[in-house]
Formats: sequence, C-alpha cells, structure tokens
Amino acid sequence: MLLQVKLVNYSFKTFYKPLVIMFIWPTKLKLSPETKVEVTPSIIEVADRLFESGKYEECYKILCGYEKQDDIEIKWRLCRVLYNMAKLSKYDQQYKCELITKAYNIIANELETHWDNFAVQKWYALILDIKSSNDGLKRRIEELGNVRKHMELAIKLNPNDATLLHMLGEWCYQITEVPWHQRKTAETLFAALPHSTYEDALEYFLKAEEAQPRFYSINLLRLGSCYLKLKKEDQAKYYLKLAASYPAKSNDDHHANKEATELLKKIKRK
Repeated sequence: MLLQVKLVNYSFKTFYKPLVIMFIWPTKLKLSPETKVEVTPSIIEVADRLFESGKYEECYKILCGYEKQDDIEIKWRLCRVLYNMAKLSKYDQQYKCELITKAYNIIANELETHWDNFAVQKWYALILDIKSSNDGLKRRIEELGNVRKHMELAIKLNPNDATLLHMLGEWCYQITEVPWHQRKTAETLFAALPHSTYEDALEYFLKAEEAQPRFYSINLLRLGSCYLKLKKEDQAKYYLKLAASYPAKSNDDHHANKEATELLKKIKRK
C-alpha cells in the first residue's frame, strides 16, 4: 500500500507508506507456561503449518475458534494472520483496514500484560505502523517514534529476528530519504519528524543479513543502496548484483531485480 498526499505542491510518497513487506516469517517461540497443554499445542501446530503454506483464511478460521481463551500464543498468531491477510490484493481497502483494526485491538490489549513477550512487541509495532498509515498522514507522523520504540523493545527480546532488523533498517532509510523541504513542510503542518542516517539504516540491514543470509531481496537492494549513498561503490555493486539476480518469487523480488539492475547501469555510466 502506498499513501500519497500532496501538500503545498510537495508529494509525500515513499516515506509515508507503512514499513511492510509482503511476507513475515513465522516466529518460533516456546509456549507460555500458562498454555493449555491439552488443546493449544495441536491448534498452534496446525495454524502454523497453514500460515507457512500461505493459507491465511484457513489459519484465521481455526484460530478464531480459540480466540476467547486467554492464551497469548493464540492471540499474537491471530494478529499475525490478520496482518498478512491485509496484504492480499483480492481484498478492498476498506476490508483491509478492518482487518488491521481488529488485529490492533487484540494486540494493544495484550501489550501491558505481556510487555516482555517478543511476539507481542513485534506485532504491536508492525500493526501500529500500518494502522497509523491508514489513519492519515498526521497520525502516521505522530506514531513514528512509538513504532520504532516497540521494534527496538522486540529486538532486545530477540536480537536475531531478521525480519524485524530489516524493518528497523527500513524505518531509518525512509526517514533519511525525506527531502529537507518536505520535512519542513510536514513539521510546519503536523509535527517534528525524527532523524536518522544511512549509516543507521545500513547497520540494521547488515544485522538482518547476518541473522539470516539472503533471506529477502529488498534487504539486499537496501544494502546496495545504502553503500551507494555512502559512496562505497565496490560494496554497493556486490549487494546490487545479488539483488538483481535474486530468484523472483514475489512482487518484492521483481521490484528488487528491476531497481538493482537500474542502479548497476547508473554506476557503469559514471
């Protein structure tokens, strides 16, 4: 999804899209001590298998049957599948917003009780990010710092989650990419924007790659882009070549292939 807002002849595009990717790898966590052993493990196993195979609606239906149980392992999985259902192109925007709102209401109610649960912090951050984008530009800006705070809390609980490390890198990258005149316009009309650098973004992208090498084409593309911004062409070419040749299985992969190829051509023309 891409939220486009034009104010004072400035076009706010890339920065204001939610920091989402088309697939989020399932997080393998131990069941909570309070988990109901006689029922929950089998439900979770079935739900995880359905989720991993991309059968989100089936996964959602199974989890809904146990939603009323006070079980955080069920609830965060419900939020995960709702988040991914909201990425499906077959649904209209109104229904996608409803899915995200439902996920937000579930996870926000669990935040205080399960503050030290990695999955709760992760899915709260990701769902808040897309919900604030749905709620408009002003809300999006207001929640930027909060989104990062909960991403960082999640990373402290699980430092090796490649997806979340990439998302933190993307947060830094998008913040850094905002032109000065757009930043000033946004700050005048709404609120002060946070600051970041390409070095900050690069650090998270590298950590994501270290945690799970070549797990995501866009992460390779961003590594190449950051090195290019920092005028380190040799490193940039290495990652851009990986992104350009990445096996294309999704829209993100096709985008990474295309953009990386174009950047490599620009480097050659210099």
